[in-house]
Amino acid sequence: MNLLRSWAVNAAALYVTARLLDGVRVEGVEALIGGALAIGLINALVRPILRFVTFPITVLTLGLFYFVLNGLMFHLAASLIPGFALEGFVAAILGALVMSVVATVLHVFLKPRKKQRDR
Repeated sequence: MNLLRSWAVNAAALYVTARLLDGVRVEGVEALIGGALAIGLINALVRPILRFVTFPITVLTLGLFYFVLNGLMFHLAASLIPGFALEGFVAAILGALVMSVVATVLHVFLKPRKKQRDR
């Protein structure tokens, strides 16, 4: 169930990102769902490897290279899914930033509540 919720949050965050930024286009529900799936898979499989490989340059740039890395992964997802397009690399960086903020906020609000035990 957590995987499905995470996928739905990514899809909602991608939709909000496409509505807020002119440089991010998602044409149709299939592109929205495919884009959310691609972003989730890239974040799960490719991001850890790239974070490890690019750690020295991330330290040298005081973490700013991490924005570039997120933009590259967002651009990779857009290049894999037809109907999901970006207008330039700046749109990829801004899209990744907006999407991560929206997804974080949605995850906080949709997090299941823990049951409190009676004392």
